[in-house]
Amino acid sequence: MNTQYENYSAAAEVGAVRKRRSRLERIWIDLKKAPLSAWFGMIVVFAYMVVALFAPLIAPYGEAEVFPEANAAWSSQFIFGTDQIGRDMLSRLIYGARNTMGIALMTTLLSFLIGGSLGLIAAISRGWLDQLLSRSVDVLMAIPSLIFALMLLSIFGSTVTNLVIIIALLDSTRVFRLTRSVAVNVVVMDYVEAAKLRGEGLGWIMRKELLPNIMPPLVAEFGLRFSFVFLTIAALSFLGVGIQPPTADWGSMVRDNANLIQFAGIDFRIGLTPLLPAAAIALLTVAVNFVVDWFLHKTSGIRDEH
Repeated sequence: MNTQYENYSAAAEVGAVRKRRSRLERIWIDLKKAPLSAWFGMIVVFAYMVVALFAPLIAPYGEAEVFPEANAAWSSQFIFGTDQIGRDMLSRLIYGARNTMGIALMTTLLSFLIGGSLGLIAAISRGWLDQLLSRSVDVLMAIPSLIFALMLLSIFGSTVTNLVIIIALLDSTRVFRLTRSVAVNVVVMDYVEAAKLRGEGLGWIMRKELLPNIMPPLVAEFGLRFSFVFLTIAALSFLGVGIQPPTADWGSMVRDNANLIQFAGIDFRIGLTPLLPAAAIALLTVAVNFVVDWFLHKTSGIRDEH
């Protein structure tokens, strides 16, 4: 009996290993077929992630370390010069990747947790709860998000916690609309009705029946939402109500060093200093959109004609 059980366990383990290996092989085949734009996007996103994770090891100086020479020119000591109070621009750019991307990722995850959960609940329950949630979302979406965020941050204060919560709540309205629209088409399927008749709870149906069948559009939307949240945080920081100093942030770095553009006639490199964080923002946004476009094309079932 024990030998039979051991043989069964060994066979199950071998089957699991083969299944994981075949899944990895399929992923690798899909990656090999990916266009150059998708590879470019993935490489850029991966490089940004490495810089964000290992910022203290990569940055030559501290995030808020101040040197005597303000607005210093590009040199071997300060590769991209210093800002208006003498902080190394390269170090600030590196730490800005961790802060800006980290806060944008937390905000996007929270917005999907709120909007996705409410969207699934609305799609399953329908009735008065669906109407209440949908009309509330319509009211919030009628207000321009950036102006609403500016107002709320001015009232409650520009802390990181308030920034994450406010932007996540405002952005969750878009996630709610998408989640509900795709879940409504799935919730009427026979297997969902069978799960309801079996007496499965709301949470079980959401996790086991709905989410696996609506995951591709949600994953694609996650990439787009991350880009929008990332740009919103940078815009709020540029306006002075986002991430507050001395924390490094690309949006505030553009604002703080914008006056250096006027010195481009004297030293062209100094004039480029405020464009570096702007370029970092633009490059990440383009890279994420390249990856999302490829993922949407891959999951849509569309094939190129040759």
